[in-house]
Amino acid sequence: MPLNTFLVALDLIGTFVFALSGAAEAVKHRLDIFGVMVLSFAAATAGGILRDLLIGSVPPAAISDLRYIFVPVVAGLVVFLLPRVVDRLRFAVLIFDAAGLTLFVISGTYKALSFGLNPVAACLLGVLTGIGGGVVRDTLVREIPTVLHREIYAVAGLAGAVVVVLGQHWNLPPTVVAAVAALLCFGLRMISIRRHWQLPTAGPNNQTPA
Repeated sequence: MPLNTFLVALDLIGTFVFALSGAAEAVKHRLDIFGVMVLSFAAATAGGILRDLLIGSVPPAAISDLRYIFVPVVAGLVVFLLPRVVDRLRFAVLIFDAAGLTLFVISGTYKALSFGLNPVAACLLGVLTGIGGGVVRDTLVREIPTVLHREIYAVAGLAGAVVVVLGQHWNLPPTVVAAVAALLCFGLRMISIRRHWQLPTAGPNNQTPA
């Protein structure tokens, strides 16, 4: 599979799962259909738009390619119209958010590398792509973004981005590298949730629970 096709596929899948997380969060907060669509689109595209602007890929794919508008709309309608999804919102948001983080970190890192950025900058852009949508989603519903309070979130994304950079450096097949990066990033995020791994916080009571 050509690298460009591979990147678009990852981006669209990531767009869909992050859109699901945005829509699920909107339904959890009892927003109307318009609110569901806004959160779905914001969660799905904010990270990619910021990445594209920073690397000079303008206009950003999220506003120049109709697929990036259609996919969040479909995801939002799926969550809004299927009541059974609402019953699993808490778990669904975690799963979709972790999957979206993983896919966007991988696609964002690859895209940054394809634009000639150095490995460190590519890792940072990959992480930014992964966390951007979640930050905007949480901010719109007046919650502290997950990445800012103790949870293993950006660190998981950074681990996946490093795998992508190393794989590119060693000229390994992108699909193999993406699979390893996805296992590491998604696995680390989900295990940290299950085992309550947290980063230290500032202040006198900054010890991390065992």
